[in-house]
Amino acid sequence: MSATPATAFSHAHKAYVKSLYRRYLANELDWYIRRDAWRQRAMEIRAEFERNRNVSDPRALAIILEKAEENLRKNQHPDPYHPPMFPDGTKWERNIPPRMFTEEEAHH
Repeated sequence: MSATPATAFSHAHKAYVKSLYRRYLANELDWYIRRDAWRQRAMEIRAEFERNRNVSDPRALAIILEKAEENLRKNQHPDPYHPPMFPDGTKWERNIPPRMFTEEEAHH
């Protein structure tokens, strides 16, 4: 019988932390125009996440994640970037093709 090694945290936890990390990066990209300046901040964010990588106490980790979420909420950009063709982007629903009528609607 082979036993699988116990993992400290579930896949859902790992996905949550990855999502938090990506949201941090995306929010910082909203604040910085120049990519090289943003890159420095991205490395600082990565270092902060790496510092907390080996925290294994669930209570301490919950406090760290709660503080991170609060910090992200507090520093949220008021007008985040939206890609042009995505919802709320500058080209969203621009020049939509006209609705095609049925034969019955065309003759009335």
